[in-house]
Amino acid sequence: MFSNIPVKLERNSKKCEKEEKVEKSKVKKAIQKGNMEGARIHAENAIRQKNQALNYLRMSARVDAVASRVQTALTTRKVTQSMAGVVKAMDAAMKSMNLEKISGLMDKFESQFEDLDVQSSYMENAMSQTTTTNVPQNDSSLFSHLVIPL
Repeated sequence: MFSNIPVKLERNSKKCEKEEKVEKSKVKKAIQKGNMEGARIHAENAIRQKNQALNYLRMSARVDAVASRVQTALTTRKVTQSMAGVVKAMDAAMKSMNLEKISGLMDKFESQFEDLDVQSSYMENAMSQTTTTNVPQNDSSLFSHLVIPL
């Protein structure tokens, strides 16, 4: 459903990172030529590209999280419907007092609960991984390597 959106967002992030590198090299060249105003403009462009790349990554993580939540909801609904059927069958088996039938239904019921636990933990792990992003603490490190001795 949403699977191609995060890929596109990550691709856009990579493009912004490439543009950032281009702008950084322009900053370096402008500084070497003594063009401080041009260097400042290119530095602003590089910072803007860096922020845009981070924004694309954040949006990708958010879309992944939403997709995971939707998948969890769908899975939970399926299991709930299945369990409702088992409960009805258990009610009928209890009325007939057929111990074999009751035992089989209880096994099925427990199995579905185990499946729900596994699916829930899988989805929780997937969601925690998609919502975690590595964001630099400050942007002052962006141009620390551009110091050129005069």
